[in-house]
Amino acid sequence: MIKKEIKIINELGIHARPAGMIANTASRFACDIRIIKDKMEVNAKSIMGIMTLAAGKGTGITIIASGADETAALAAIADLFLKKFDED
Repeated sequence: MIKKEIKIINELGIHARPAGMIANTASRFACDIRIIKDKMEVNAKSIMGIMTLAAGKGTGITIIASGADETAALAAIADLFLKKFDED
């Protein structure tokens, strides 16, 4: 199991499009991937779960990956946040 703390830096936060990008990316991997905001934990492969986080700009989240391809999965998802979901 590995985890990474991430701060949301895109202007609109996690709305429908970024949630879809996260879920689609997470679904490419076999490992379990969870996103935690405050005390709420959701499956990163679920668009609706991600949307329930209501994570706006400046929000801190934790991504946890557990399984055979956890390192690649975490890197791919973290890259989406770093690239601001291509919103610039």
